[in-house]
Amino acid sequence: MDLAKKHCVPCEGGTPPMARADAVKLLKKLNRYSSSGAQAELRSSNKGSSRQARTINNVWKMLDNAVLKISKKFKFKNFKEALEFVNKVGDIAESEGHHPDISFGWGRAEITLYTHAVSGLSENDFILAAKINKIPN
Repeated sequence: MDLAKKHCVPCEGGTPPMARADAVKLLKKLNRYSSSGAQAELRSSNKGSSRQARTINNVWKMLDNAVLKISKKFKFKNFKEALEFVNKVGDIAESEGHHPDISFGWGRAEITLYTHAVSGLSENDFILAAKINKIPN
C-alpha cells in the first residue's frame, strides 16, 4: 500500500523502535516514490515552468546516530515560500497527530522525523514523510 494513503497510529511508550533493516526497506520505498516525483518536477521546470525544484537532495536520508531518524532538506526562492511549506507540513502533522522536527530560514527548510515515544523510527515517520512528499509546489 502507498504510504501516503495510510494514517499515523498513536504510539505510546513501551513499543520498541523499528529495526534498522526494516527502516532501510521503507526508506528505499519512500525514496523510489520521491525520486520519480523529483524527476517529474525537474522535467516540468525544464519546460519553462516558473516553479523551482524545491528539494536539495531529492531523497530522505537516514541519520544513524544514537537514535535513528530520517531527514530531508528543501530549498525555496525566499523566506515566504519556506514558511508556506513549513505551515503545510504543520497542517499535515496536526491532522496525523505525528510531529516532525522542523528547521527553516530564508530559502530553506529541513524536516527530521522520528518517533519520540519509542526513541527511534516507526512506520508513522515514513507515512508522514510520504505525505510531505506530496505537498505541491
